[in-house]
Amino acid sequence: MLKIVQAPDEVLSAKAKEVKAVDKAIKNLLRDMEEALDAASDPEGVGLAAPQVGKSLQIFIVRQTPKSPLLTFINPKIKKFIDDEKSAKIQQIENVKRARKKKRAVQLEGCLSLKDIWGVVERHPSLELTYQDENGKKFTKIFDGFLATIIQHETDHLNGVLFPKRVLEQKNKLYHSSKNSEGETEFEELSI
Repeated sequence: MLKIVQAPDEVLSAKAKEVKAVDKAIKNLLRDMEEALDAASDPEGVGLAAPQVGKSLQIFIVRQTPKSPLLTFINPKIKKFIDDEKSAKIQQIENVKRARKKKRAVQLEGCLSLKDIWGVVERHPSLELTYQDENGKKFTKIFDGFLATIIQHETDHLNGVLFPKRVLEQKNKLYHSSKNSEGETEFEELSI
């Protein structure tokens, strides 16, 4: 099984290369990435970019929940961000629902390549994306809500950007997580 690369590995800070053809090697990589994403626990992952498994390629996969279908994005390009009121409201409602479900007041973003590091990142509520799927078919679609957040996080990976950079740019806070004696996750603010 592919191992998830941890920061500060150089592949995580480099711009990933475009995929020239969706061939057997790419399909094998996608299968291996799905296996690695499914195996991720504590925390579970919702997305995984090829650089996170040591491959500098413009690919990421997304599974919003364990029961959601796997979505594949090859050579993704964000065409534009859509910050209208309706999209912002959808994002706000989703954030509140997820925070309540996880019993957290704030929705923290994390990363499988930065174990136990979390932060508040303000993301655009909607975006228009061009990409190819696992068969090489090209699409242009609008994504919003939690899926738009995941796409922005994973697209950052393809550009060599880890989420703490966004946290610091936005002058937000970073947190370290650990388990208490009851096995519950606790968050402590990091001083920077």
